[in-house]
Amino acid sequence: MCLWRRRKLRCFLFLLIASILSLIFQIWFIHNNSQFQGGSSFQGMVTKWLNSGSNDAQENLKLFMKHASQANLPLFLMDPSVLEAVRNVSRGSVDERRAPHHCRYLCSSQGVITLGLLGDSDVKVKPDLLQRLHGEGFQYVITEGHDPRLASVASMAAGKVPHHMLFRRHNFLIHIVVLYERPGKFLWHAAIEPEKTQKWMSLVEDRELPFGEYEGAYDKMEIVPTKLDGVKLNIPKIPSAFLQQIPHARFLECNYGQARKFHTAYGSDQTAEGVEFVGKAKSLLSQGRAVLDRIGVRFWMSSGTCLGWFRQCGIIPHSKDVDFGIWIKDYKDTLIPAFQAAGLSLKHRFGKVEDSFELSFQSGDVKLDIFFFYEEDDIMWNGGTQARTGKKFKYIFPRFTLCWTEFLDMKVRVPCETLAYVQANYGANWYEPVKQWDWKNSPPNVVPNGQWPEEEWSEVIQLFDVR
Repeated sequence: MCLWRRRKLRCFLFLLIASILSLIFQIWFIHNNSQFQGGSSFQGMVTKWLNSGSNDAQENLKLFMKHASQANLPLFLMDPSVLEAVRNVSRGSVDERRAPHHCRYLCSSQGVITLGLLGDSDVKVKPDLLQRLHGEGFQYVITEGHDPRLASVASMAAGKVPHHMLFRRHNFLIHIVVLYERPGKFLWHAAIEPEKTQKWMSLVEDRELPFGEYEGAYDKMEIVPTKLDGVKLNIPKIPSAFLQQIPHARFLECNYGQARKFHTAYGSDQTAEGVEFVGKAKSLLSQGRAVLDRIGVRFWMSSGTCLGWFRQCGIIPHSKDVDFGIWIKDYKDTLIPAFQAAGLSLKHRFGKVEDSFELSFQSGDVKLDIFFFYEEDDIMWNGGTQARTGKKFKYIFPRFTLCWTEFLDMKVRVPCETLAYVQANYGANWYEPVKQWDWKNSPPNVVPNGQWPEEEWSEVIQLFDVR
């Protein structure tokens, strides 16, 4: 009896081990055989099974786009994961064994597809479209806010426009980001404020949306029709150009309410001299921006130009110059020739590229000063040089990142942490106008930084006659 039981146990263990080995072989075979299930991997098959039926991206997006097309909504695909898949396929960098032909693009969406809606003066989604979508099983919520094209107008008079739309069917989300063209000829979208909309939070649940944490700014782009996984869509003509903008698209609106209070408290310089300087400074800022954009060098508004934007949404009439900041790592040898070719004369060149580099160009009677910034531990700094003595100075700033803003109908960069940047340069009383300013003593963030050896002066202190 005992012998029979031992044989039965050995037989059972043998069959169990054989079954496990067989299962392992099948998994290995599926994982490595590109012909199985139209080229999908084993993991892809499991993912497809988990996301099948009511969560199918193709089915839900095709249904949504059918109704949106009938309503002539100017939608285009701006989903980063799907556009990344489009770019990879166009580059030939997709492993065909692991990319199912029936869902090569849309399955990258992870249950959320982002579409852009090009806004105009009447971008409202018509009630009959919402009714039809509701009849198809879509829940929806639409958020509204200020009209960005009237940003400088007092909020009570500006009215509201759609900012974001969310449609959910079963467990699949379609997020529509409404993009408006600003006077500066770029596209802008609002931030999402979910705490104001309980329904928004209930539809999103714990999903992460790729757009809406901040306001965003993008260059205008050409949109072309295509078909992705059997769904007719419009996409940016050059997906890679759009994708490159996404990580650096954060936008800051000038505080027009603060600017109005400033002008009420301190007045506005409307003298002929002040108005003339503002016009010249605006022209020089535009010219400098065009040069740097053409050679691919990032810059931001620094010093007094940044203070004017932050404090009064304009140029400080008595500042007498325009100030740019540039990372020293972005400097190019073509920068000086490019400015000279554009008609700007080099006024001075101080320091070395590796230390306290500074350039100044002249356009008529207005200067463009370019300060180059260095990174050091937990600070950033730019240098200054006194031409008469060779003394060096260092202007220290807390670390900062760059955001877009709109200034004088131009899309330009400013430090995202603007208050900390301005306070470092101008102190706690930055809000009060100051007409007497000593560049080597007045800034609270300036410290001595040694002196250039006299034998190097011919290299590090170069002054040019620009008459």
